[in-house]
Amino acid sequence: MSLLATAAPPELGLPRTGPWTQRLLAGAKLAAPEPIANHASRLGGGITDWTGRAGPEQLLDRVRLSGLRGRGGGGFPTSEKLAAVRRHGPGSVVVVNGAETEPAAAKDDLLLRLRPHLVLDGLLAATRILGARRTFLVARSAQAVAALETALRERPDIQIPVEVVRGPVNFVGGEESALIRWLEGGPALPRYQPPRVVDRGWRGLPTLVQNVETLAHLGLVVRLGPEWFRGEGTADEPGTMLLTLSGAVMAPGVYEVPIGTSLPQILHVAGADPGAVALLVGGYFGSWLRAPQVRDLSLSRGSLRPAGANPGAGVLHLLPEGTCGLRESGRILAWLAAQGARQCGPCASGLPALASALGEAVASGSEAALARLDRWGNQIEGRGACRHPDGAVNLARSAARAFPDELERHREGACGGNRKLSLPLPAASDPP
Repeated sequence: MSLLATAAPPELGLPRTGPWTQRLLAGAKLAAPEPIANHASRLGGGITDWTGRAGPEQLLDRVRLSGLRGRGGGGFPTSEKLAAVRRHGPGSVVVVNGAETEPAAAKDDLLLRLRPHLVLDGLLAATRILGARRTFLVARSAQAVAALETALRERPDIQIPVEVVRGPVNFVGGEESALIRWLEGGPALPRYQPPRVVDRGWRGLPTLVQNVETLAHLGLVVRLGPEWFRGEGTADEPGTMLLTLSGAVMAPGVYEVPIGTSLPQILHVAGADPGAVALLVGGYFGSWLRAPQVRDLSLSRGSLRPAGANPGAGVLHLLPEGTCGLRESGRILAWLAAQGARQCGPCASGLPALASALGEAVASGSEAALARLDRWGNQIEGRGACRHPDGAVNLARSAARAFPDELERHREGACGGNRKLSLPLPAASDPP
């Protein structure tokens, strides 16, 4: 019997512990935001004790020396993003992106609910470095909004305007230009770029859009220094990373893991089903890895790149035994096609066609459908107005590579899986 019988694991927001050092989640308790007194006592005072001792350039140097990269999916060096906004001078805007529109992700929402002051520390450090004049905190859940509003009332050290809002629910709404457009009162759809948001973002002002986890790490880097930060992880990819694990594991939830940790160890700690079919790495723009591949890989961009994978925003989903990876990929791709902004040809026409081709391959194992999927993927990739089409193409190609045995079974009319759903989607997305 599968360890996961539904499409939406009920406790993805659980903080889980393993044999690794906890930094962001140290001492975290479920549904209990850490009060300011505990936060300051645990970390040795308020963040302004550190930001007040150093000038903006010194703080930026700390971030640069730490090697911190964004934890929102792109993995862009945080110091370079800060520098790109800072070169415009004071008066910029900071947007804390906790929209987390990826259905299988829960890490940012958990951080906002349990460690709001750590995120606010990072926000204060970023505004100090940039000389920002306004900030937005975007959260996914009502619980995260409430935790942030309570935390802000405890923070007299925050002197600039901070607006806390619940984010958009559409998948592309989490993209940085879409989020800015939505904060301005428009639709949560990506803008054509250039100009980049670091040059012209909210109301035309230079804008830093930074992921929740990234800012939490930033708050610790400013306090504890780059050498401390590099004490975990690898030389090229230092620090820890939050992972949302779901699927065929006995303990789904959010884990904090040093970058460079082996994937088999992570799955063992989470109680992986040894009969699981494959691992989806990087969420719904991610890649499928079969068991023989996973054995030799670790949680890092450098390790995963040769296998055609990427940690993305830290989503791992283990496909249960008896579940068809092709069928699961087909339903996710159809959802991604429906979630597109439809502002460019690759999104409006290409993704529905791609989803149709994969659907035909799932239904009949058609080689012709698979050939169309590959050809259309080549025509779509790199031509979209945002990264949404590229992500969908990556998932489709990955499924075709990872499940050739399933394709053969579908061709013979004998799917190797049952019809139980594994990957989570919003409730209205699947037919009854």
